[in-house]
Amino acid sequence: MFRIPLSCSIMSILVVFSVAGCGGYGSGSVNGGAIAPYINIQPANQTVSVGQTATFSVGAAGTPPLTYQWQKNGVDIPGATSSSYTTPATTSADTGTGTIFRVVVSNTAGSVTSNSATLTVSTGQVASTVDVITYHYDNSRSGQNLSETALTPANVNSTKFGKLGEFVVDGKVDAQPLYLSQVTIGGQKKNVLYVATEHGSVYAFDADSINGTASTVLWKTSTLGSGETTSDDRGCGQVTPEIGITATPVIDRSRNAIYVVGMSKNAGGAYFQRIHALDLTTGLELFGGPKDITATYPGTGDNSSGGNVIFDPKQYKERPGLLQINGTIYTTWSSHCDIRPYTSWVMAFSADALAQTSVLNLVPNGSDGGIWMSGTAPASDASGNLFFIIGNGTFDTALNASGFPVNGDCGNCFVKLSTAGGLKLADYFTPHNTVSESNADQDFGSGGGIVLMDVQDAGGTTRHLSVGAGKDSLIYVVDRDSMGKFNATTDQIYQEISGQLGGAVFSMPAFFNNTIYYGAVGDALKAFPIAGAKLAGVPSSQSTHSFGYPGTTPSVSANGAANGIVWAIENSGAILFAYDATNLTTELYDSNQAANGRDHFSGNKFITPVVVNGRVYVGTPTSVAVFGLLP
Repeated sequence: MFRIPLSCSIMSILVVFSVAGCGGYGSGSVNGGAIAPYINIQPANQTVSVGQTATFSVGAAGTPPLTYQWQKNGVDIPGATSSSYTTPATTSADTGTGTIFRVVVSNTAGSVTSNSATLTVSTGQVASTVDVITYHYDNSRSGQNLSETALTPANVNSTKFGKLGEFVVDGKVDAQPLYLSQVTIGGQKKNVLYVATEHGSVYAFDADSINGTASTVLWKTSTLGSGETTSDDRGCGQVTPEIGITATPVIDRSRNAIYVVGMSKNAGGAYFQRIHALDLTTGLELFGGPKDITATYPGTGDNSSGGNVIFDPKQYKERPGLLQINGTIYTTWSSHCDIRPYTSWVMAFSADALAQTSVLNLVPNGSDGGIWMSGTAPASDASGNLFFIIGNGTFDTALNASGFPVNGDCGNCFVKLSTAGGLKLADYFTPHNTVSESNADQDFGSGGGIVLMDVQDAGGTTRHLSVGAGKDSLIYVVDRDSMGKFNATTDQIYQEISGQLGGAVFSMPAFFNNTIYYGAVGDALKAFPIAGAKLAGVPSSQSTHSFGYPGTTPSVSANGAANGIVWAIENSGAILFAYDATNLTTELYDSNQAANGRDHFSGNKFITPVVVNGRVYVGTPTSVAVFGLLP
């Protein structure tokens, strides 16, 4: 039995009914034994943002073979001959009644044309489902966002992509911006960009409001106490002219809090370090905060008294990003240049009460050992162990029976800290020439270390690895289950690669598709593939551009394993670069390409690009510059 829509006319009656001109309705007709095509699933209207693709599809039946021909505005689209059609990356012109798609389905018995479907292209942001709650995207510090659907190698170029505007703030943006999708503020869902400044302020911006220089501030909070100012630079040019919030905060969405460490001073010359938890929707202080940060630890090292080293807030800055593991916030502390007295502090705080829960000093009976890693952040593994690299400082070459420094001093060490029952040094690696490196200020704690995904070696053994590098220009690959400790004659390490980095490392690598990306000082951005749980001894590709001091910390955006783009910033001259992740010799874009300085911005020292929801965010001395697909 064959159904004929009432709106269709009967074109012919042979032995059976024939149906045509029905706009895709009907169950088909029989002609010479063949059933003409009919459409049972019509194409649907599509809405995307600029730069995304749209896919139209149809469900059809009838005697095979069926052929398909998609049309745009009534004109056949070359090559669009399957049951679905995906548009090229869209522009703002591809929208509304001017962009109508339909398909003609045919077989030997006839043809039928689908309903029309309209493409709508939004020049604004679409609702995001991606959050960036910590430095370099995750606690392993991989630097990869695998949920980027808008930006692809096909549309990241100076014709379609560029600077959209800036979120203007009141101080330097040394901390990486963070991002939350669909936060309810004022009864409306917003994509929110959180920005911390060296003026001691935290901003929440409507991430979708950028338009030229206009933007919407949802709230702004100062971390300074009454009558206080930000700290001076303490005679050190690393963070200058003021120190407020230097470290990248961390967000806990379940607690509705962003955690921040701020530095300040009062009119009497007293300095303060405080931990804050701010409400994500209002910026108000939570959990009885802020709380002053103080600490003591058994030892006789710098700034000790009565058998304890004492944390002096004026001698330190919280430079590395904060780390959260479950209900605990971890902080690691750097000095102002190498201005003594200072030692090596790690502290833990309750995410619910801001109370200090654990303290560890890794140079308790010596000096130095600042933890700064060029403003990157400590990493952690799935078991809650911390991994980071300590700067130059005292190392006890005399070891106890377990291979640990006899006096507990582990300057210039790549460390593994256990967090079970409080902070404790669980393992470490330091080079055989660690003392001479520290004495010459050639510490390998100038760069950050990342935790790699599990990889299998040639024998099928799963390896748990971490990678780091510093001023000695060596790439150190440690086995996190047995890091190698110290040997005075040779480095007992899983893998060590020399001669491949063209300068010192003041940055952190990124990891994507079994490849490590490194950007040393005065060197190209380089890709080191991983196979058999080993890094390649030479890079598989490298950029044609060499990055001046301090090198570059790359980030990677991709849609799963596809459309990988490596983003990197040149501080000297302030240039944003985008490279094809599969081949770094292919530069997709840089911010100097567009005419009349359209995409120019001001440079900052240790900035890591943040890529999320079709936008790239770059910290500057006075703003966050925003890049994306052009309207």
